[in-house]
Amino acid sequence: MDYPLLNIFFTTMWIFLWIMWFFLLFRVFGDLFRDDALSGWAKAGWSVFVLVLPFLGVFVYLIARGKGMGKREYQEAAEAEQEFRTYIRDAAGTTTAPTDHVAELSRLADLKNHGDITEAEYQRAKELVLT
Repeated sequence: MDYPLLNIFFTTMWIFLWIMWFFLLFRVFGDLFRDDALSGWAKAGWSVFVLVLPFLGVFVYLIARGKGMGKREYQEAAEAEQEFRTYIRDAAGTTTAPTDHVAELSRLADLKNHGDITEAEYQRAKELVLT
């Protein structure tokens, strides 16, 4: 079997480039259908352009809409993170943030320091806030 080392290198390079091409193509289609700002006709037009002239279509898409791809992905990740945090907060049963307790205790301390409430009233209110 006669297959020189340089040919193995070129074959490996072409396989790698082929795989990278598919990753790029899937990334473009994923971004295309994830974008809510585009109408259905625009999505269909881009899809036909990318399918009929794949190399030119993908490169034109990257030039025309590439800057927004990162922004859309970042926005989607931020929304997913917020939904996750909301789900965890709801599942844990803590709907009030700890800062609400701090603000309430600070307000009670101010009332006590100004003489608006007594020490006993302050202690009862503090127990209610902390429970």
